[in-house]
Amino acid sequence: MRIYIIYNADMFLALSELRVQFPGASRAAVDGVTLGLAAGDIGVLIGPSGCGKTTLLRAVAGLEPIHYGSISLERQVISSPDAQVPPESRSMGMVFQDYALFPHLDVTRNVDFGIRHLDTARRHARVSEVLSLVGLDGMQSRYPHELSGGQQQRVALARALAPKPRLLLLDEPFSNLDIELRERLAHELRAILKAAGATALFVTHDQLEAFAIGDVIGVMHQGKLQQWDDAYTIYHRPATRFVAEFIGHGVFIPAQLSLGEGEVVVQTPLGRLHDVGECPLPSAYEAGLCELLLRADDIIHDDASPVQGQIVRKAFRGSEFLYTLRLSSGETLMTHVPSHHNHDVGEWIGIRVDVNHIVTFARDARTSGV
Repeated sequence: MRIYIIYNADMFLALSELRVQFPGASRAAVDGVTLGLAAGDIGVLIGPSGCGKTTLLRAVAGLEPIHYGSISLERQVISSPDAQVPPESRSMGMVFQDYALFPHLDVTRNVDFGIRHLDTARRHARVSEVLSLVGLDGMQSRYPHELSGGQQQRVALARALAPKPRLLLLDEPFSNLDIELRERLAHELRAILKAAGATALFVTHDQLEAFAIGDVIGVMHQGKLQQWDDAYTIYHRPATRFVAEFIGHGVFIPAQLSLGEGEVVVQTPLGRLHDVGECPLPSAYEAGLCELLLRADDIIHDDASPVQGQIVRKAFRGSEFLYTLRLSSGETLMTHVPSHHNHDVGEWIGIRVDVNHIVTFARDARTSGV
């Protein structure tokens, strides 16, 4: 499958064939990345540790030199191998993992740090405006140690927004917060950025954060951008095998494509699948042999189904269980089941496939035939 990249030189932020390589490194930290971000949109970079997402963010900020390609902001080239606009001249705001608040300054002085060139009245008005935007009205006189982690994060965001930056960069800003607070702040952050009309590029390793915040999401692996698309497409139509494996809960099972009566038939260890959308032709793979991606939400618990799977692992998620199942043929599947269906490990349960489109990949050398 091809890699889907949204790019247009007229985009608000445009990266073209960007490469960043550190001295002595065997491979580039960022390798041939091309993407575009529209004004007012929030882009999110996600991937495993060391994939290059933070290096890319630092390159956009002007903190890392680039070795090939270009970075443009509002159609102005701000980074190339030959010339680079200094970080302080890029009109960008940045929110760090550790917030970087000044402990000896109150909230007002932290927030107005980047707008002290304004006269007193305008400065106070802007501080009040951004503190209201982030929900910190009335906390102007507090110091960082008097605030919770979530409140400190909001102060850091207000400080970054105060100068009205052309682009806001956020490097895993919730990594030091507990999971419940992170999920809530992710939704609130999106609302704040949209209310501010901000264009932002956000780095995270958390998929739920990425889905909650991003208009467009980029999945990175070993310095390369695997896919740059909206959350629904990233999840349901992954462009590469890595994206399919990295995002969500899913497994690959062997399948064979063949032509039936006016349709493509998909033969799997779970039986034949008919009338499914977006199915490639059998000629896309040698002898029609491929691997089929099945998400946990593609597998339905159905006591009436003749197909059975044995529970080999169960994870309680509150409203549901995530069951890992093994078929009699040896393949492994995953399924979400409402938590009142509390089955024991080792128990066999009926299952069926419920998919409305097919996602296939070339066979892994280790995959057995159907």
